[in-house]
Amino acid sequence: MEEVLKADGFDEAIIGQTWDISTSATRIIYSADKCIDILIANNNWEDDEAIEYFEFNVSGAYVGPNTPIFLEEYTEE
Repeated sequence: MEEVLKADGFDEAIIGQTWDISTSATRIIYSADKCIDILIANNNWEDDEAIEYFEFNVSGAYVGPNTPIFLEEYTEE
């Protein structure tokens, strides 16, 4: 089994994990909203700054088949 990859500084945003039987990959699942809240709190950023940073530097980073998953809560509009 391969190493589980975690996003640095976002442990409080972990909401679960998934395991893919076809690849034996285990992936950590993070709440995207909680990650953004952490960025706002730790950096004293506005919402738009934190969202832009998160999308480009955190959720947009691919580091292989064990890349963490960032879950955005679904809401019908």
